[in-house]
Parts: sequence; structure tokens; C-alpha cells
Amino acid sequence: MGPVSFQILSDLHLETHPSYKSFEFAQTASYLALLGDICHVANDQLFSFLETQLERYTIVFFVLGNHDPYHLSFKVAKTKMLDFQTRMNKRSLLGKFVFLDQTRHDVTKDLTVLGCTLFSRISPRQEFAIESRMIDFRDILRWTVDDHNEAHESDLKWLNAQVSTISKDEPNRRIVVFTHHGPSVNKRCIDPKHIDSEVSSGFTTDLSLEECWTNSAVVAWAYGHTHYNCAFTDSHGKAVISNQKGYRLIPANRFDPGRVFKFGE
Repeated sequence: MGPVSFQILSDLHLETHPSYKSFEFAQTASYLALLGDICHVANDQLFSFLETQLERYTIVFFVLGNHDPYHLSFKVAKTKMLDFQTRMNKRSLLGKFVFLDQTRHDVTKDLTVLGCTLFSRISPRQEFAIESRMIDFRDILRWTVDDHNEAHESDLKWLNAQVSTISKDEPNRRIVVFTHHGPSVNKRCIDPKHIDSEVSSGFTTDLSLEECWTNSAVVAWAYGHTHYNCAFTDSHGKAVISNQKGYRLIPANRFDPGRVFKFGE
């Protein structure tokens, strides 16, 4: 089988007026990956938007971002997404919905998607600034810095284990990783004006020594959250991708909703 084509979008922030009515994009691939901060799960318009995409795509992959659970607990937001997945996947005329929450999905016999939110690892030095300035800790119900860091460790442990197991047991299988938070502090991933930000560890984590980053079975990693876009091949031969819309009045650089990314052989 030849390469598999994906559209990869994140940080649409459709909750910001009037994005629901104004944001449209063409279908240019069979698979759509929505990598977080699409809209608040508490808003029924999110599910209307997703159902529309299921009428167009063979598979819609969805990762929760940090904004999506606002006004809910993270647990309740996940439950609502799982309930939507169950309902949609009973409807034979729609594409398949795949909620990526420590989830493996085999796209073909030799290409796998691994996905999770991968909250960042907040450093003790930046904890006060991040807790004060990031509204996650007010708008996600009962969510603390400790919860954030524990979620990061859980997702990272799962990713490392999955990549290790797949590469050993299925050496011909290639892996694409989808997360919301950033996995790299490579300068090509970071907006130059935020290089020395005192809240940088709230956005991205240096995974350069982790197996999920260094293993050659991983051919691509796409993410969101930073509102800074990139597409390059790193020293491991892995495609590193971010295609984020950003806020309507503060758009991210080089966002292209119709861009096609091809993975596999």
C-alpha cells in the first residue's frame, strides 16, 4: 500500500465568535486529524462540527487540547467524547471517529497512529507564573499543576511503552504520533519571541532523550498548542509537524488547512 494522506489541523478555537460560521476548509485527504483546542466540549456546536467532518472523511482523529475541557472536569470531557464516539461509530453512513486518549489505531497493515493529549511537564521554577497566567487552572474544573504533570507522566509512559513494543514486535510497522502539547524545544518549533518565556514549560516539553522521540519506527509527530507552525525533518528522519489556526484576531503563522501530509510507504 502507498502513502496514507492526512489533513492535520489544531487550535481552531471555534468557540471564539464567529468562527463556527466563518471557518470552512476543503477536504483534500481521506483522513482528518484534529489535534486539540477545536472548541469547548461543553458546547454542542463542537459535536455538530465533528459530525459534519464525519460526513466528509473516512476517519476523523481527535485529541483533547487544554481548552476543550473548559467549564467541565477533564474526566467529564473525556466521557462526553467517548459517548460521542460510540454514537457516531454505530452510524454506518458516517466515517469512523477515533478519540485519541492513550489510543492506538492501526490505519493500515504497516502504519499506526498513537495519540494522547500529552500535557507538558511544568518545571518547578515556572510553576507560579504558569499557574497565575494560564486559565486552565481556573477553567478546567478541579485541575491543578500536579494533575497536569501527572497527566504528562502518564501519557509519556504510555507512548514510550507503545513505541518500544511496536518496534520490537512489529519491526515493519511505522508510527505516527498525534498530541496536543509540544514535544520538542527545537528552535524550529518555537516562536522566536517566546524563546525565553517564563511560561514555556506550560506549552512544550523536551522529549529529545525519550524512546517515543528517538525510535526510528516513529516517522512523524504532529502537535498543536503553541500557535506556531512548522514542518521539517529532524535528525532521526522524523517529520515534525504543526498546522495551527490560532485565534481569529491573532492567527498563527503559515496555517494551511488544505495541506496534505503523507506517511508510510
